[in-house]
Amino acid sequence: MLTIKQITENTDAVIRSLEKKHFKNAKEAIEQVIAFNDKRRSTQNVLDKNLAEVNSLSKSIGQFMKEGKKEEAESARARVAELKEANKTLQADMDGAAEDMQTVLYTIPNLPYDEVPEGGTAEENVIEKTGGMETELPKDALPHWELTKKYDLIDFDLGVKITGAGFPVYKGKGAQLQRGLINFFLDEARKAGYMEIMPPTVVNAASGYGTGQLPDKEGQMYHCQLDDLYLIPTAEVPVTNIYRDVILDEKQLPIMNCAYTQCFRREAGSYGKDVRGLNRLHEFSKVEIVRIDKPEHSKQSHKEMLEHVENLLIKLELPYRILRLCGGDMSFTAALCFDFEVYSEAQKRWLEVSSVSNFDTYQANRLKCRYRSAEKKTELCHTLNGSALALPRIVAALLENNQTPEGIRIPKALVPYVGFEIID
Repeated sequence: MLTIKQITENTDAVIRSLEKKHFKNAKEAIEQVIAFNDKRRSTQNVLDKNLAEVNSLSKSIGQFMKEGKKEEAESARARVAELKEANKTLQADMDGAAEDMQTVLYTIPNLPYDEVPEGGTAEENVIEKTGGMETELPKDALPHWELTKKYDLIDFDLGVKITGAGFPVYKGKGAQLQRGLINFFLDEARKAGYMEIMPPTVVNAASGYGTGQLPDKEGQMYHCQLDDLYLIPTAEVPVTNIYRDVILDEKQLPIMNCAYTQCFRREAGSYGKDVRGLNRLHEFSKVEIVRIDKPEHSKQSHKEMLEHVENLLIKLELPYRILRLCGGDMSFTAALCFDFEVYSEAQKRWLEVSSVSNFDTYQANRLKCRYRSAEKKTELCHTLNGSALALPRIVAALLENNQTPEGIRIPKALVPYVGFEIID
């Protein structure tokens, strides 16, 4: 979340930035935060004065008693009792103002960087780069949901029977392809210097608030109400929360973690042809990369993460493009975000397979994730994360773009991981 210092020292600039992100009622929200903060501070000042007076009077009572000034001692005791009672009310008022301020802060998104393009929809995102191999398919090319049926790779109907729509069952070479991709992504991350984490796939509410999924995406997360736990939408949540309430040493940075997990998203309101098959699921596999870094190095970290994801797509021999997201299309928590999309030749459309984001200090402030510099000064870290990669649409593009009359060709880099060169 935004810091009070950001808001109070650059109020007008903060409001303009929030408007760039198309946050409604930005001015009103910021004014509320400032009002609650002013109330908290003024109450704190009165409370501090009262506490100082209580301390002073408490010391004087003993002196009065020594000097035989019983009346003065009783008067001081009465004043101490009066102040202590008033302080209870002041403390409650101060705590209430702080809580109200925190509640509003949780609803305010991160500020976009200056280099974020203006715009409110995905159509206004900026194409930074295109690359990868062009594909030529047979005239009778099939979309992946037909290919998976033809080669008995994924059973969507069986998933409906067991759980419901959006929970496919992977079979035979389809399951091997999933497992091979997971291991390939993890191995590539390890080679790039990321330490693998195997985190829980359910988290508590504090973890959801820490990375910004709560309260913003509460309706999109599966909630286990009896235990008040949430199924994770991405490994970003548990992995980043490892560093909640932690003060790191500057020498530890940047921290580089990766994790494979199942991910769960309700995707409420997602219907139509664009979400058919693997295009949008409620449960899916994903490898995530996470970095915790110093502010002055986080842009370099972001660049390295983008290069890592691009290299994966090159090795998978997929046509891709990189988009710089405009203010209105970025996530609630991101300060700068790039999306990677792969082209599905059979569907004739681009499929998003990764978002790589820099969150600046926004998550770190929620998490209280800090580092101690060489000068012993404690500062907020920057957090970054990206998909490297999400499997469903990668699998869809691999199947569709590599279909031949003989079967589905497996990219060379994946063959050692899946154990076969073609699906026939």
